[in-house]
Amino acid sequence: MALAMSRPEPLPVLDAASPANLDRAADLLRAGGLAAVPTETVYGLAADATNAHAVAAIYEAKGRPRFNPLIAHVDSLERALSLVELSDAALTLARAFWPGPLTLVGRRKAGSPECDLAAAGLDTLAVRWPDAPAMTGLIARLDRPLVAPSANPSGAISPTEAAHVVDGLTGRIDLVLDGGPCRLGLESTIIADTREGLVMLRPGALSREAIEAVAGVPIRSAGKDAAISAPGMLTSHYAPDALLRLNVTTPEAFEIYLAFGAHRGAGAKERAAAEH
Repeated sequence: MALAMSRPEPLPVLDAASPANLDRAADLLRAGGLAAVPTETVYGLAADATNAHAVAAIYEAKGRPRFNPLIAHVDSLERALSLVELSDAALTLARAFWPGPLTLVGRRKAGSPECDLAAAGLDTLAVRWPDAPAMTGLIARLDRPLVAPSANPSGAISPTEAAHVVDGLTGRIDLVLDGGPCRLGLESTIIADTREGLVMLRPGALSREAIEAVAGVPIRSAGKDAAISAPGMLTSHYAPDALLRLNVTTPEAFEIYLAFGAHRGAGAKERAAAEH
């Protein structure tokens, strides 16, 4: 006789704009649970950064290697400075781009409350003040930072809608706050604040040109052999589960089309009209 396979319970999806739902999510996080939360970049999988068990649960839910550090999300520059030391150059960027899609990696302060696992045991920590009312509302309610990597299985494409989180993490996390599609849809740019100057560890939603315009100096990139000190530095960061066709001039209706040069940005109808 065949045994029936049990299905995971449906993942609760709640409106992120509701104060009552934010209160419920805050209680969950305070108790060590995991909640997917919308930001302006992508949906993040949030946990209390000071709770080692909750942070370990993030690594488990995502299948993420524990040597890959997390970003501590804050709701003010003052909270960020309670976690890390930042040079004048990094502070200039923070004041220009926070809240927003910029992550800064600074040296961890002695006595800062995040657990060692959040920083993967490093003496540095990545911090970001997101332009995201749901995330900053939760941080304010808990009065502590939240770690929040993208809310997807490790290696998969980052989620930009609540449905993407449900597809990837049902049965692994406790709750999703639905804030609709993410405004930017691309992860934050990560800049390391080093003794040798500012270094880009990961390109993202904030352009190098915008950063350099504020910094007043060129921003160099980390070398390919640089030690992993922030998310997005693994040799393989994304592994989309999709077929690839090369040398396509007219994509099928269900395909995503990547092009450069004359056809860049043109849809199938526009290209057909231009070719005839």
